[in-house]
Amino acid sequence: MIEHRGKLVGERARAKNGIRALLRTHGIVPTRRLWSKAGRAWLRSVELPTELYGFQYQMLLERLESLTGMIQRVERLLASYSDKHPGVALLMTIPGVGLRTAEAVVAHIDCAGRFHSNKSIGRYFGIVPSQDESAGRNRLGHITREGPSTVRGLAVEAAWQGVRRSSRIQAYFERIRGDNPKRRKIALVATAHYLLRVMLAMLRTGEVWREEAA
Repeated sequence: MIEHRGKLVGERARAKNGIRALLRTHGIVPTRRLWSKAGRAWLRSVELPTELYGFQYQMLLERLESLTGMIQRVERLLASYSDKHPGVALLMTIPGVGLRTAEAVVAHIDCAGRFHSNKSIGRYFGIVPSQDESAGRNRLGHITREGPSTVRGLAVEAAWQGVRRSSRIQAYFERIRGDNPKRRKIALVATAHYLLRVMLAMLRTGEVWREEAA
């Protein structure tokens, strides 16, 4: 169900991009935040100059509303499970980790005891660098991207939120990035990997996040 929600969110994002593209094509500048309640009301009031463009626009609006409704239904169902799971509440004590991230990690980890070490979680979620050991040299490449992409995306978003909200997470991020702004993406992925290790450790021990001893 978590993966299904991710697909619906992706479809909704494409509908939103289509709406933005049509507005730009006709030089229509939004007067509201588009996806707020007021913004959606404004979108429904917009009229495009031709019947064909108008039809396409209305189809996109209907798709947006339909997908939003489906996502809300899925989230209510997920909440009926995650609200009862102590691991979800535990992981949400980490700054930047919200309900969607916590429930996805808990669902995919399932039983923390099946991982022989905290480091193995990175390989499971495909967030460790690939290795090339040819010609007697060991080169590190891009992350392997094995395992569920949904969790990787949520973990990276949680890492970015954590950098903003936690001095400990920010310190980890800054240590990896150093003085090189080009390493920002590398540092963010490394921070996401760090958070996943922390989450597995917390699920093993049942301890909440402690900012001073993270």
